[in-house]
Amino acid sequence: MKFLAFQLLILGALTSGQARAPQGVGIKTLFEKAQRALSAKDYPEAEKCFREVLSRDPSFTAAYVNLGVVYMRTKHFEAAVKSFEQAKKLAPQEVGIDLNLGLAYYHELAFPKAISSFRRVLQSLPDSLQARYLLGMSYFMTDDYQHAIETLKPLWDQSKSDLDYLFVMGICYGKLKHQADSQESFTQLVQAGGDAAPLHLLLGKAYLDLYQNDDARRELERAVGLNFQLPFAHLNLGVVYQRLGEFDRAGKEFETEMAVSPLEPWSYEYRGILYLDNGDPDHALAMFHKALALNPKLPQSLAGMGKAFVRKGEPAKALPYLTKAVRLEPDSASLHYQLGQAYLKADDRPAAEKEMAEASRLQAVVRARQAEQLSGQSEPPLSGKLPPAPDPEEKPE
Repeated sequence: MKFLAFQLLILGALTSGQARAPQGVGIKTLFEKAQRALSAKDYPEAEKCFREVLSRDPSFTAAYVNLGVVYMRTKHFEAAVKSFEQAKKLAPQEVGIDLNLGLAYYHELAFPKAISSFRRVLQSLPDSLQARYLLGMSYFMTDDYQHAIETLKPLWDQSKSDLDYLFVMGICYGKLKHQADSQESFTQLVQAGGDAAPLHLLLGKAYLDLYQNDDARRELERAVGLNFQLPFAHLNLGVVYQRLGEFDRAGKEFETEMAVSPLEPWSYEYRGILYLDNGDPDHALAMFHKALALNPKLPQSLAGMGKAFVRKGEPAKALPYLTKAVRLEPDSASLHYQLGQAYLKADDRPAAEKEMAEASRLQAVVRARQAEQLSGQSEPPLSGKLPPAPDPEEKPE
């Protein structure tokens, strides 16, 4: 999982000239009341009114879009996806809905779907800076570094003071072994950010992702030295220590991150993994349980629960967690393998063989994809003209 520092700007309410107007004075008045509540950030009232509009007119597209915006701003991303998807069914040609839908998918970590939405936006609006930016970031989050570079590179002149952009470019170039370009991105990152804790955190995460662990350690220790309360700094430093075999220090960093960011699940997940690796399944279960209480859709925490129960000799208890993890990441060979092992220990050989076969198939797919990328035969990126200078109201913060 990549922990990016940037936060994306949620688009405001969209109304299309092509969207059907509400029928009747009463519903029009109610819709306008809902819009005023949304503008005033009275989200409970806005949700109530938009839902009432839709109960009277289920085909009113703009109400679905605005309701989706309410859910986005209140971080109910699954509900936002459903609202935007319904709006898209009613107005399939409305590009603004694709942009909102892509952003909702992004927050749901459904990056392949986000990519499809942002590509549709760029096909209609090749000058859309935000769509290109988000498309490139979505490629990055799926580890498609080549397409990320090809999508984001045209934004260099407009974005070379954007720390998150430079971070991603440096990572992508590094993953593709373009060392000179990677160094140029990181050098520009230093020039743009100065000697500030967030900058050192970004650099540390970049080096961490490139497995340059000594460089990552240097930058992350500098980050926590400048700002001990900086979110995610202790988490990433703990990962470095874990890689370097300094497990006690890693555990302390994860525990410090819990105190700094108690509502983020990642420190509990990493602490649980560390407990599991050190042969302590009981404490691991407690950590994974806390992570899942904050976010029940964490495949690695679910898998960790499963592995911990297997190690405790309770494979029957492991199966529901591993099954859910596989449902969340059906293309993970590792998760299918772990589920197969749990079935085997639970004496369900047919189910175990099925999961093992799927794990083998997925491994073969990965090897074939890697061979395709090495041969240079992967799909070309979406073309588009260079976007204009960024609009401060349009660009992600």
